[in-house]
Amino acid sequence: MSQRPPRPFRAAPASAPTTPAAAAVLLRRGVLAAAAVACLAHASPHDPSPHEPAPQDPSPHKRSAHDPTVYQRIGDVARHLATPPADARPMMRWWWFGPAVEKSQLALEIGRMKEGGIGGVEIQAVYPMALDDPSRGVKNLPFLSPEHLDAVRFANEKGRAAGLRVDLTLGSGWPFGGPHIGIGDAIGKMRVVAVEVPAGAGSYPLPVVSEGEKIEAAFIGAGTAKEYDATRLKAMPAVAAPDGRGTVAPAAGPRVAVYYIASRSGMQVKRPAVGGEGFVLDHMSRRAIDNHLENVGEPLLKAFGDQPPYAIFSDSLESYGTDWTGDFLEQFQRRRGYDLRPYLPLVFSGQGADAPALRHDWALTQTELVEDNYLKPVTDWAHRHGTRFRSQTYGEPPASLSSFRHQDLFEGEGAQYRQFSFTRLASSAAHLYGKPVVSAETWTWLRSPAHTASPLDMKAEADRMFVQGVTQIIGHGWPYTPPSAPEPGYQLYAAAVFNHHQPWYMVMPEVSGYLARVSYLLRQGAPANQVAVLLPNDDVYAINRPGKTSLSGELPKFIQPELVQQIMDSGHNLDYVDPEAVLRVGLDRYPVLVMPNVTRLAPEVLARLDAYVKKGGKIIAIGATPSLAPGFRDAQRITAEVKRASAALFGRGQEVTKSVAKNVTKIATDLELGRALQAVLPGDVRVADIRAGDVRVGEAQKRSSVDDAQKRISFVRRKLADADIYFIANTSNEPVAASLVFREPRRHATRLDPDSGKLAQSALAPALTLAPYESVVYVMSDAPLPGAAPETKTGDAAVVADLSTGWQVRFPGRAPVAMDKLVSWTDSETTRYFSGQAVYGKTLTVTREQLDGKRLSLDFGTGTPLPDSGVHAHHSGMRAMYEPALRDAAIVTVNGQRAGTLWHPPYRLDLTPFLKAGANQVEVKVANLGVNALAGRELPDFKLLRLRYGNRFELQDTAKIAPQPAGLLGPVTLVGEAMR
Repeated sequence: MSQRPPRPFRAAPASAPTTPAAAAVLLRRGVLAAAAVACLAHASPHDPSPHEPAPQDPSPHKRSAHDPTVYQRIGDVARHLATPPADARPMMRWWWFGPAVEKSQLALEIGRMKEGGIGGVEIQAVYPMALDDPSRGVKNLPFLSPEHLDAVRFANEKGRAAGLRVDLTLGSGWPFGGPHIGIGDAIGKMRVVAVEVPAGAGSYPLPVVSEGEKIEAAFIGAGTAKEYDATRLKAMPAVAAPDGRGTVAPAAGPRVAVYYIASRSGMQVKRPAVGGEGFVLDHMSRRAIDNHLENVGEPLLKAFGDQPPYAIFSDSLESYGTDWTGDFLEQFQRRRGYDLRPYLPLVFSGQGADAPALRHDWALTQTELVEDNYLKPVTDWAHRHGTRFRSQTYGEPPASLSSFRHQDLFEGEGAQYRQFSFTRLASSAAHLYGKPVVSAETWTWLRSPAHTASPLDMKAEADRMFVQGVTQIIGHGWPYTPPSAPEPGYQLYAAAVFNHHQPWYMVMPEVSGYLARVSYLLRQGAPANQVAVLLPNDDVYAINRPGKTSLSGELPKFIQPELVQQIMDSGHNLDYVDPEAVLRVGLDRYPVLVMPNVTRLAPEVLARLDAYVKKGGKIIAIGATPSLAPGFRDAQRITAEVKRASAALFGRGQEVTKSVAKNVTKIATDLELGRALQAVLPGDVRVADIRAGDVRVGEAQKRSSVDDAQKRISFVRRKLADADIYFIANTSNEPVAASLVFREPRRHATRLDPDSGKLAQSALAPALTLAPYESVVYVMSDAPLPGAAPETKTGDAAVVADLSTGWQVRFPGRAPVAMDKLVSWTDSETTRYFSGQAVYGKTLTVTREQLDGKRLSLDFGTGTPLPDSGVHAHHSGMRAMYEPALRDAAIVTVNGQRAGTLWHPPYRLDLTPFLKAGANQVEVKVANLGVNALAGRELPDFKLLRLRYGNRFELQDTAKIAPQPAGLLGPVTLVGEAMR
């Protein structure tokens, strides 16, 4: 990998010129030159052939069938719509509990994944679910034991043979760690101990220094252990004494001796497999990382032989309490250019005017150490082993958006599409640093308790991921389940279940097809979000605090929900950009930059913003504008420079020019952003009118309806050489009927059905009709798309026949029963706790007159929207806030021919190609949720398991386990529409 240039706010190394002015000049020149080189590195030497996939980033590993397929011409894209490339299929996190796995069951589950259209797995060994029991075929294989590694080898071979991508979590549970991590390689944390020195005393008890600890500094001053002024503490020698007592000259008043001890948080690996227990490693320590790679990475990769995993994986950085590492003071001196030791009282108390600037430098150094000692070495190691590094690079320690660039594959999580999210953090990094694939851990905590999530719930969350820029779904997840386990099988404590034990898995091929098609489409061409939001990293560093150093955890204080919502409701989508990306990549792709209360910013970044504005870029500054140096060293001089540059850019002085002034807008609050944004750049996709049939509404009501519809739809856009692709989703539980206006239409418009890949011609300002949680794709192109059917216009739908009575229903192993009235299976004692599939049968008679010139559809009714606050608690997860009348998936056959599947609104299926005049046999196979069977029996008792292995998990929300409505709830009608 290329050597990283210095950051704009990084101090010169100790060997640099000693005068501040000289150092600053060299620093700025170095950063600007390095940034220019980086920009050149991103430029393509030639445009890709219009008929070939776009070139991907060069890598040391061989081209794989699972590498992304990316085109720049819509004709090439369209060739794969019916059957999207395998690389775009959803993957599953495959939990091996124990790991107690058996080869025949591994092979069976791989086969069922392939049947469901799943494209790959990520193997993750986690906590045991059962004790060893030969009678049940359960044997926990210790993590990294020969038996465990042989199972990994077998799964890789079988997965590859089935055409699946195989990834591997490079550890057990999360974060990385285990028994090989001694106390010296465990998470570092500063421990502050205040010892009272009574008035007149000449000695005091020294703090105990335990294993893995060392005293970094000691100070003394007036006060007590509970209350002292950190700004007035004086350094004193920190020496050990055989008798355990420190000595000091007596003083008239009480004092306090404050010791700063480099310690350890003691955090243990979460949810470890048997044999994977131990300390979490220090992500800022190269020695700890090398230790893990040698003792865990090497054995795991050897199990793959000459067929390495496509990628190794790391979950999010959840190293709680981390804020220090063994050589931190030395690293800080080298990187920041001054000694932090005298300032430790200010950093760890937050007292004094200089504390924010010092904390900025302290937290920034942690970011660099994570990059240099963790991300880069693991990526290099992966390349040497013929694989890639995929990582959720956020959390604690404080990795930044630009930290993602040190790895191969970027991943996020979180469906909070209308507020700050880790998902958009990862996708923004992918857009900035040229990665067509950005994955997301999806469906974590979906509709708790487990086994309650439906395909509709899956779509509702997946669409929120897609509109945030995700192009690869990683399902969370697929629990390995031994044959002896009762239905509906195992579950992870914090996740829904998406495997063949769910009755609705019969429609998983269609669910996977939808996810793969959208993922494929959203990789094509280039990202085209028009609005960038500058992440105020320097301000966030300055508010970090001991034991909780994080950028991603603190950024929501600056990127509040109202800011994101104002952008989206104005018809735009957005990316984040951080100061480092401004220097490395630039802002040319974004017509508008939003700056939310940015007060700390390097002069070099301000210079780039000035150039951006002079070239026509628009800046909208919310609240405060830059006025402070980012860090501590030479802060007075740099602050003055920041203020001058800020005044010139934002109009607080006489230096502002007309060309700059017209491109800079200042507003006071987030709530003013939508109007300001519309003034400088109208929305990409806007609702122009509400279609209300023949009902005429007043202007005020119409405006309100337009605004409401705009909030209900979300979109993401991709730009190709000859077309634009717009994925548009109704992310709400209410239908939307509106007219759309595209700010940049091309000559032709095509509507693409993401469920089937079928194309139909469309108006340039199409009439949009979306059921709750329905989605559509529009393609604006320079030339007509081959194969697009003519636009079909129909009359109003009318009920041809009410089919809500007279069904014969067959449950497995039971005689058919007549169902004169459609009711939930849970209404009957015999089927209340049934989880599975039942077949509804009926004879449908239609006349030739009813068939001629009409489209006849089977309609299963309109569901009920549920109250939706728009914000879902983390623990209980999200769900589709909608109760459909078909619970929860169906396959329809007519006269023995499969007519289609239904698993999300609208629950209406066109039967016209399958009907004949006269009698027709209609069958509807309906599948419900796995939770109903779970609700009918006692839950397992894990008492003995916990006595043996400790309490490694708690199943979530078990008190909420209850049978859910199932089957056809009605009404069911045959609906006709005249074709024009």
